[in-house]
Amino acid sequence: MNEKEFSMKEAMIFSQRMAQLSKALWKAIEKDWQQWIKPYDLNINEHHILWISYHLKGASISDVAKFGVMHVSTAFNFSKKLEERGLLVFSKRENDKRNTYIQLTDKGENVLLELIENYDPKKHSIFEGVKPLKELYGKFPEMIEMMTVVKNIYGNDFMEIFEKSFHNLESDFTEIDGKLIQIEEDEEELA
Repeated sequence: MNEKEFSMKEAMIFSQRMAQLSKALWKAIEKDWQQWIKPYDLNINEHHILWISYHLKGASISDVAKFGVMHVSTAFNFSKKLEERGLLVFSKRENDKRNTYIQLTDKGENVLLELIENYDPKKHSIFEGVKPLKELYGKFPEMIEMMTVVKNIYGNDFMEIFEKSFHNLESDFTEIDGKLIQIEEDEEELA
């Protein structure tokens, strides 16, 4: 970008506005997230690792670090704690001995599915904060601009996994009596 396309003042105001808004949003999101997962004795990194493992169906620790936006040692150490609890298993692949892979155990998948089923939007301030916009405009705020910023920072691979996880939610779950329930494989094949 050519320096004449924006002033230093515009750049500073934009950067600081994003920093302040992001910090405020993150604080609310972090609190909501921690309250949601607390009954399962998980922290945010552990939940995120379970989430990524579920959607990638056998992720490398490097993939978890990349898509979880965490250091490799953080991804490994929290994955190890999840393995100790019987929620994940570690493995090496025959064609790739250098990387360590993780896979959800049945117990890990059950914990994650139970978390999804027990999601309650009323307990999430971030959701409550957008409800007036949904009521006013009939839809949730568009994420396209924010997604473009994230894509420009983290790349296409990150966004592909991001989208895959939400596609999986859309296709693998149904809502029954106000709860998200995983669609059984037999039902998916009939659809």
